[in-house]
Order: sequence, then structure tokens, then C-alpha cells
Amino acid sequence: MFIPTLDPINITGKTITADALLTQKKIATYLVQREADYLFTVKANQATLLADIVKFFENRQEPEYHTIDSDHGRIDKRSIWTTSEMNDYIEFPHVGQVFCIHRRSVDKKSGKVSEHTFYGVTSLTTDQADAAKVLKIHRDHWTIENSSHHILDNTYNEDKSTIRTGHGPANTTRLRRFAIGLLKSRGVKDVAQKLRDLHQKTRMVFDYLGMTKNSRKIVGC
Repeated sequence: MFIPTLDPINITGKTITADALLTQKKIATYLVQREADYLFTVKANQATLLADIVKFFENRQEPEYHTIDSDHGRIDKRSIWTTSEMNDYIEFPHVGQVFCIHRRSVDKKSGKVSEHTFYGVTSLTTDQADAAKVLKIHRDHWTIENSSHHILDNTYNEDKSTIRTGHGPANTTRLRRFAIGLLKSRGVKDVAQKLRDLHQKTRMVFDYLGMTKNSRKIVGC
């Protein structure tokens, strides 16, 4: 569903970020052909790609760049390493560089430490995006993801959903997140209100998103 959904949207010059579910060669090729870039998280569903990136960074030294933040009751240090040395080795289309990000969080109250390491691949070259920019793009992706959780809980009341069998819950969540992302891409600040405005108004949705050739232009968000 991902590619057909993007077809009517102008993504030229944009960087499309995605979690591991969409880290696919076909999607990467599609985005670059449409003159966009990608920045994907790499996990076990791309096992060989993940193993190669992990191996390269296993003896990493000092990070190229890091940030320290003190928000939400914790101190977070994010460090990043990047390389373009693997571009001709890994079998993934249009690679500009791969990266490794390590996050160390300290709970201010309890002192508890948690650490997570993320790996990824992007079509952005080192000339287009240095380590600081790659880190920012990756972090912005998860900022959007986290804000989506709040909307899912409060607007869709997802915790009380009665969809519980098979792939239904996961697929429903993906559809809801995609709807949230579409609205936010148009600069919508109050997603809940916009969803109420468009609820059960198919023609208005088509016009609002410009999904058909005869869609009427709707001014404002």
C-alpha cells in the first residue's frame, strides 16, 4: 500500500523516513526514482544488511557527533557514527551512507540507565548530510512516532479497540498512523479537530488531499 499511496503526493526533494517495516529495496528504488531520498532504520527483517552494518561498527571509537538533552525527567546522550565505505559492498539500492546511533538515557530521579543502539541506511550522501544532520532526521522521525502514540490513545481511543485477532490490530494502527502523518504533512496542528471535520466525508477527503484529477482545491488546513 505504501507506494500507491505516495503516487499522488509531490515528494521531490524530500527525505522519507521509515521504520524497519518499510526498509525494502523496492521502496528505496521507488523513492529515488521520484527524486526523493530515504532514511531507513535497519532491523532483523533485513538480516544480512543488519549483520553487515553491525559488524562494521562493532569496534567504533569516538562518535562523529553527539547531543545531550535534559528533558522529560531524564538525561539523554545520543551519539552517531556514519560511513560511506560500505556503499559498494552492501546489496541495497542507492546507498549514500550507513549509520549507527547509540542513545544512553539516565532517569534523573532513580538514576536508572538504559541504552539502545540503532542502525540505518540512507540515500543521502555525506555531501548532502553530515553526521549531525543524519542524527537530526532520525530523531525527528521518532519525535513524530512518539507524538502519534498520544493521538492514537486520545483521539482514536486505541487502547479500547475491539480489533484483536490476526494482523488486524497492527494493520489498523498502521492505517491510523498514516492518516495522522498525512494531516501533519499539511501543517495541521489540531489533528483531532481535522479528523472530526473529515469524518465520513469521502468527497471532502479526496478534495483535501488532492487525490483525484477533478479534486477541488481546499484553501487552508
